[in-house]
Amino acid sequence: MQTADLQLDWLRAFVAVVDAGSLTAAAPLVFRSQPALSMQLRKLEDAVGRPVLTRGPRHLQLTPTGAELLGYARRMLELHTQAQQALHGRALSGRLTLGVPDDYAASYLTPVLRSFAGRHAGVEITLVCEQSTALIPRVQRGEVDLALVTRDRPQRGSFLFHEPLVWVGAAQHEAWRRDPLPIAVYEAGSRARRDALAALSAQRRAHRVVYNSSSLAGQLAAVESGVAVAVLTRCSVPPGLQVLDARHGLPPLPALEVAALRSKASAGSPAADAMFEQMRSTLGR
Repeated sequence: MQTADLQLDWLRAFVAVVDAGSLTAAAPLVFRSQPALSMQLRKLEDAVGRPVLTRGPRHLQLTPTGAELLGYARRMLELHTQAQQALHGRALSGRLTLGVPDDYAASYLTPVLRSFAGRHAGVEITLVCEQSTALIPRVQRGEVDLALVTRDRPQRGSFLFHEPLVWVGAAQHEAWRRDPLPIAVYEAGSRARRDALAALSAQRRAHRVVYNSSSLAGQLAAVESGVAVAVLTRCSVPPGLQVLDARHGLPPLPALEVAALRSKASAGSPAADAMFEQMRSTLGR
């Protein structure tokens, strides 16, 4: 039986949707409208003869056929990139030190690295996971070439998107009912800490800091154990914790500004140029 060829555009659309988790998030990654991206996926499924994605309760999910196809799709796209580099120019190489807070690593850095590695496999990346309060001075000193950070002041870096802050608690402990309110906070200087304390003061809600940590894992441990409620970025809230709001007696919180911050020392680095553009094209909203 004759089978249809698998077009690279279809495979690129498929991989982008898997990495981004939805058609809406994937469309700008491949410079297509959402309807056009959906059409490419339908053509791919017609060629394969079976569905490769199904709509789950929160995002698109791979079918068994899609899971089998994904590895082949990634390799075919990587080989295509390598062929273009060999024929049309020297492959990018070099070293790059990239910084990211724990909060943003899984949700935002993962799709950036996947896209970048597919195009520039010859670049060696050193990843530094620290909070923005530590990363910003390291970028300024030239120790980190490029970082994804929460802005500590307007105009810091190249703006990418807004990230909501949310109160979180463990439903089985209901720490939000206590008076004064026990809270877990990030390190001194953290924008999330400052905004949380300011919101509680404006509400005149009695509170006390019972836990300090610059670690996301530490914040989650404090909440899951019932010691406190905490303020986290929306992208870092695990399924087991409850997002709290005015119904729980807690004030609204402002969103954070997330930016790409680049060191002066990285000027003239093709690897840093490419990663900076990758962050802007993948995460800019």
